[in-house]
Amino acid sequence: MAGADMHHRTAEFRKLYAKVLGQLKAFIGTQNDVVVLTASGTGAMEAAVSNLTSPGDAVLVLTAGKFGERWAGLAKAFGCKVDGVSAPYGKTFDLAEVQRALGAHVRAVFVQATETSTGVRHDVGAIGEMLRGSETLLIVDAITGLGTTEFDVDGAGVDVIIGGSQKALMIPPGLAYCAVSERAWAKMETSKQPRYYFDLRKERKAAAKGEASYTPSVALIAAMGAALDYIAGVGGGDVAEGRKQLVANAELCAAMTRAAVKAIGLEPFAPQSPAAAVTAVKAPEGMSSTEIVKALQAEFGATVSDGQGEMKGELFRIAHLGYFDYMDTIALIGALEQVMRQVRPERRAELGEGLSAAQQEYARRAAQQRSAATQV
Repeated sequence: MAGADMHHRTAEFRKLYAKVLGQLKAFIGTQNDVVVLTASGTGAMEAAVSNLTSPGDAVLVLTAGKFGERWAGLAKAFGCKVDGVSAPYGKTFDLAEVQRALGAHVRAVFVQATETSTGVRHDVGAIGEMLRGSETLLIVDAITGLGTTEFDVDGAGVDVIIGGSQKALMIPPGLAYCAVSERAWAKMETSKQPRYYFDLRKERKAAAKGEASYTPSVALIAAMGAALDYIAGVGGGDVAEGRKQLVANAELCAAMTRAAVKAIGLEPFAPQSPAAAVTAVKAPEGMSSTEIVKALQAEFGATVSDGQGEMKGELFRIAHLGYFDYMDTIALIGALEQVMRQVRPERRAELGEGLSAAQQEYARRAAQQRSAATQV
């Protein structure tokens, strides 16, 4: 990033930008065109609404947490008629209820791949299957899903899938990216929402020449290129294979963490449909999760997130994004054991219970992988 002093209207930058866009297609796992916006992930969420709807359009928002609620807020801000299927925090929605809410009148369905506020994973593939053959668009916020969850983006008929630079790509926030289907590009021509900076058609046209429509964050584009090169290296020179390795790592670390917190005597917040991007853990009865978050930071320099909004104090969240691996997971679990022993001395849990459970989960999965490799 420090060395990225190139001008954005030069051949040097065009070469870099074209490379990054191609690598992003492989990282997402799509044949659709990809555009990058200098914005947070919410900017791409707003772009999806403003480019694909018109005031008064009926849209279906699937909500099970703070980020699902953000979809609803965005759609309402642009004058859409918002219907919703919701689930309690910590759960995913009933797919039969989703099916009942669909119909030819619904312009688009908005959903998260991972509801990061609660640690829940939603079944994007099943939703895509429901929409197969219909005119309804499927827009997926996969800001924490990409690089932690395996998707068949094109096979599932996802029309827009959104990512953010600061998650599995492991660089600072400030870039949002999205892959857009040909069907969605066509629908943009009939949308009557106001848009200027977030006009995705402008970005597509500029991207074809290796440029952004407006001044991009050159340093972050350079960082994204470096991150994608790193991921390709993990995959032996193949970005798609590197992505698979990232996803497998996230699934492993999440499974180890879930096993550990149960052994320590804590309860995962989303036991039925847990995400790989983040594990949400309930605060023990009579105790605030804020106390645990602060203790981990103060004593071990470990950063975990408290709950959001009304969930603050109710749960804490442990990330498994990007370059968090086996060693990081083991270290965090050991620190959590020490903190829980201090803040809940009456339980006097044996040190190593969580670590043992995590190690057993790792050993079980490693054995499965060796067996699968032998069969191949």
